[in-house]
Amino acid sequence: MTWVKICGTTTLHDAQLSVAAGADALGFIFAPSPRRVDPKDAAGIVAALPRGIESIGVFVNETPVRVAEVVKQVGLSGVQLHGGETADEAVELRQALGGCRIFKTFHANELADNFQLKLEAFLSHLNDIDGILLDSGSNQQRGGTGVPFSWDETLPAAIAIRAKFPLIIAGGLTAENVGRAAELFQPWGIDVVSAVESAPGKKDETKLRDFIAAVRRAQLSTV
Repeated sequence: MTWVKICGTTTLHDAQLSVAAGADALGFIFAPSPRRVDPKDAAGIVAALPRGIESIGVFVNETPVRVAEVVKQVGLSGVQLHGGETADEAVELRQALGGCRIFKTFHANELADNFQLKLEAFLSHLNDIDGILLDSGSNQQRGGTGVPFSWDETLPAAIAIRAKFPLIIAGGLTAENVGRAAELFQPWGIDVVSAVESAPGKKDETKLRDFIAAVRRAQLSTV
């Protein structure tokens, strides 16, 4: 079953809406963002989650030491490195976090050219990365743009990633287009934020249900 992460969780109410809609994981942003959440508040939300729901912290260019501190404080089950983190930092995090999931994000449009070179360092650390996420964005806005990346141009890189790692896709996914994205990329996971919000950091129950239902329909159509 396709893993679905609802990112940008800021309140227990929104976390409960996401879980009720069928989410497998919730994302908590600990970087500059209108969806940023304080670790203390996130810890309260995570403590109230049902068993089996993953909690993924999103970090941008934090030190491995700081990431490990927040993971312990909040009780996270995984981290998503959304900045310019290196493969060496991923190795250091693995040593600090043990079995905690580690996902690395790449801006998809930057992989359209020379993707093998850009991925090479991470492809040699298969034991230190649990998945690679392709997202829209730039150095100015790391994610949450609500705009899809160029799917056709990025497909070769996605296929190369999928051969080595679980592939997660994000960036401008909606209930209307996620089925096509799932068919094209055949990802292990899907990550969404803006398409399931009524405002940045505030989830919309109907949008959540519609999005996750669309993902599940796409699964059935490809079986």
